[in-house]
Amino acid sequence: MSDSECITVRGRRALPAAPSAGVAAQAVAAPSRRTLLELTLLGAIWGASFMFMRVAAADFGPFPLVEMRLALGALVLAPFLWRARARFTGLLWLRIAGIAMMNATVPLTLFAWAAERAPAGIGAISNGMTVMFTALVAFVFFGERIGAWRLSGLTIGFVGVTILASGRSAGGSVAPAALAGTAASLCYGVGINLVRRHLTPYPPAAVAAAALASGALLLAPLAAGNWPHHPIPAASWTSALLLGVLCTGFAFVLYYRLVARIGAPRTSTVTYLIPLFGVIWAWLLLGEPLTLTMGAAGALIMAGVALSQQRAARS
Repeated sequence: MSDSECITVRGRRALPAAPSAGVAAQAVAAPSRRTLLELTLLGAIWGASFMFMRVAAADFGPFPLVEMRLALGALVLAPFLWRARARFTGLLWLRIAGIAMMNATVPLTLFAWAAERAPAGIGAISNGMTVMFTALVAFVFFGERIGAWRLSGLTIGFVGVTILASGRSAGGSVAPAALAGTAASLCYGVGINLVRRHLTPYPPAAVAAAALASGALLLAPLAAGNWPHHPIPAASWTSALLLGVLCTGFAFVLYYRLVARIGAPRTSTVTYLIPLFGVIWAWLLLGEPLTLTMGAAGALIMAGVALSQQRAARS
């Protein structure tokens, strides 16, 4: 509660006025409803990104599509970077550019490559491994304890990936796409650990803008060299724009708002919603089938995430 909300008596601050029962109930319930709504919205937006990649990847190719996504996302977040520009030295920009390769450019390209070759749900489900890979990388390279809960979660998650890779779509194997999505999640796991150790003193939204801009600059030569020469359908252009503006720029703004309000651990529960929405959007709007393999793999990977989160909550 701010100073302006306190009752002052004879020039001295007194205790805050006690709200009535009805007002107190509304003050507790409203933020809870808003948080639940925003978490669901964030999961729906990030889940939709796999559908948009599925629509646009075949027409643009991975490099041009990811280039547009990074550049548009950076533009949306540019005001945050502008406000903190004085803190971003040349050395910091180099550090961010290196981390951006692992935290944005490479994984997004792998997911776009996978989207060319398999249903959107494959990438969305494999993305669920990010939480477990983050714990594994922290254990292997940074000496953090992994514990029995996270180890169990990792094991179950890898079983889920194996089942996912064994599936087929339109008569062909989805293994290459599932493995590409898993490799992308591993990149995220590495990138998240690097951000935690090297970029936490800086405003996170500004760091995200700098990382997206750096990634776009690094990918630009490959994107230009592979830019499509054929006409691009309107649906693919729309999907590419939504990937950058909505699923990257706006989603990051919403994400950091949630982190500021409820903290990173609670915000990370959005991990459970992304595969769910990714599969649902692809089923509803693209007519992609829901297979038993996808269901079993998704359930196992989410169970692994749940064990990892339970370990974190108890520590």
